[in-house]
Amino acid sequence: MQGFEREKNNFIQYIQRERNFSPNTVASYEDALSVFGYFLKRRGVAQDFLHQLSRPLLRDFLVFLKRKNLKENTIAHRAFVLRSFFKYLLRKGRTEIDLGSYLIGPKKRRTLPSFLTISQMEDLLKLPSRDDVIGSRDLAILELFYSTGMRLSELSELKLSSIDFDGELIHVMGKGKKERIVPVGAEALSALKNYLKRRKLAFRDLSKVEGEAVFLNRSGRRLTSRSIGRIVKKYARKVSEEKKASPHMLRHTFATHLLNEGANLLTVKELLGHQSLSTTQIYTHVTTERLKKIYKQAHPRA
Repeated sequence: MQGFEREKNNFIQYIQRERNFSPNTVASYEDALSVFGYFLKRRGVAQDFLHQLSRPLLRDFLVFLKRKNLKENTIAHRAFVLRSFFKYLLRKGRTEIDLGSYLIGPKKRRTLPSFLTISQMEDLLKLPSRDDVIGSRDLAILELFYSTGMRLSELSELKLSSIDFDGELIHVMGKGKKERIVPVGAEALSALKNYLKRRKLAFRDLSKVEGEAVFLNRSGRRLTSRSIGRIVKKYARKVSEEKKASPHMLRHTFATHLLNEGANLLTVKELLGHQSLSTTQIYTHVTTERLKKIYKQAHPRA
C-alpha cells in the first residue's frame, strides 16, 4: 500500500500548497481517500495499484460505500474526490487513462438551506449579555455572522487589522486564500467595539493575548472554529427547533434576508465569496415569498 499512500500524500500536498484548499476541504479529501485506501487494502491490491484499478473494482468500491448505509451526498462527494485524484495522477503522468471515467457515483442532491426568520434573528441577538466580556464576545460573533455572511473558518481566523471601523468594511480571507471586502453593519460594529473594550479590561496584560486574534477564550487564546460553532449552536437552539443549528445557518440567513429584501443574486454571490453563481442560486427559492408579495401589491386582480 506504500504506492497508494505515497500518491495520496502527494495529492494532499498539491491541493494544500498549489490549490490553497481550506483546512476543512483538505480534511474531507483526506478522509475520502483514506476510505478508498482501506478498501484497496481489503482487496489485496499490491503496491502498483494504478495498474490494477479497473471499472469493476471501482464499481465494487461504490457498492462497498452503499453497504455502509452512507447518505447519497456522502457517496457522491467521495466519488468526486476520487475523480479529482485520478485527474491529478493523469496530469502527473502516473497513468495514461482517466480512471475517474470509470467512477459514476450518485448525483449530489442539493437540499434547501435552513435559515432563521427576521423575528427569530432578532430574538437570537437579544440573548447574549452585553455587560461582560463573554456575553459581549458572543453577541459580536452572532452580529458579525449575520451582518457579513462570513464562513466559520473566516470568522475564526479574523484579524484585528482586517477590520476597518471608519470605512465600515472587513477584509475577509476566503477559500483558496482569496481576499474579498465586505461591508459590515452599524449594529455589528457597535457590538464589536463593546466587546473589544471589555476584552481590553479583562486582559490588562495584552502581551498574554494571542496576536491579532479578534475572538478569544477565557485564557486569551484564539477561539477555535469548533468553539465558535458550539457558541452559535447554544444560542440558535433557543430560538429555533432546527436540528442543524450552526454558524452556516447564519450564513444562509444572511443570504436569504438579502434576497428577500431585493438584493440581486450577483451581489449576494460576491458578498458570500462564491466562485460560481450556480452555488448562490440555491437561495433563489426564498424570493418566491417576495414575488408573491409584489404580485399582490401590484396586480389589480390579486
